[in-house]
Amino acid sequence: MKRSAVFYWLIGIVTAAIAIAAAFYFDDMVRNFIALHQSRTVNNFMRNVSRYGDWPSHIALGLLLLGIAWIRGSKKWTRIFLSMLIALAIAGVTGSVIKRAIPRARPSVKSELRWGGPRFSTKFHAFPSAHMAASTAFFGVLIFTRRRIGLACLQIPILIGFSRMYLGAHYLSDIVCAAMLGILCALLVTHFLLRQIENRQSQIEN
Repeated sequence: MKRSAVFYWLIGIVTAAIAIAAAFYFDDMVRNFIALHQSRTVNNFMRNVSRYGDWPSHIALGLLLLGIAWIRGSKKWTRIFLSMLIALAIAGVTGSVIKRAIPRARPSVKSELRWGGPRFSTKFHAFPSAHMAASTAFFGVLIFTRRRIGLACLQIPILIGFSRMYLGAHYLSDIVCAAMLGILCALLVTHFLLRQIENRQSQIEN
């Protein structure tokens, strides 16, 4: 591995660690602020964002885009959309395993134990946010491969993450850790799958 790559990995790890630590520190502050600024109109809007921002909608969108790219004969976009779906799947499975291993109750669930509480159904587990992990992994691949388009879509996972906090389903740390998980899955899929395939394809064409 090149020194520059190692340097960027170290920078990324340190940045992620600081972001996660800050998120846990501000958990209660953010939760209390949101609780004091509730609105029925905003609440209804956030419910719709949360409902349509789950992984089934992302899969449906990914399959639709994959089908369009395949019909149009675009191998490059077909690989990108397929990679987006793979990253989403990896983030979803990993997040589900973590959620079962760390039964942290959601902010809206009454429990005296804030961490490692009773083993509820994962429906009541907060850590990490499945919505955020899936959306970040999905659009993360797009950011790493087509930066301008990906950054334009970045507002989608951000809005989804905020909606989950607004509805009392997650703490800030649940969202931030899920985002880190999604970014990691997107990065691994982009580097070890998508770029390897593209390199082999370019070698064949040359």
